Amino acid sequence: MCGFLPDFGQEVVIGSRRPHHRRVPAPPDVELVARIVASTGLSPAEAARVVEDVVAFHAEPVEDYVRRRHAHLKTYGAKNDEIFTRIAEELANRVVAAPGLSERQLRRIVYG
Repeated sequence: MCGFLPDFGQEVVIGSRRPHHRRVPAPPDVELVARIVASTGLSPAEAARVVEDVVAFHAEPVEDYVRRRHAHLKTYGAKNDEIFTRIAEELANRVVAAPGLSERQLRRIVYG
């Protein structure tokens, strides 16, 4: 039986029941936004957006970063050997460095 409304005691579910693991971003730091406004001439709204973009970039999970960079570099013709070496170097130089990952671990993130 297919109806539009649930029977008594059932809940309506729209979309996926899988929980999301993304955090809701906190509002940007007021002092940081003010400093960017003073040093760049951006408006407060533009400076806040820059801060949010940078925080979002650095909050990207390692697995997502590896998959995204691999796909990007592969698109431009790079070979896996150089891709995995480059990604490992990039991860080591991030502001909050990711754990050291071997080429095998990087491959497993990309290919499962």
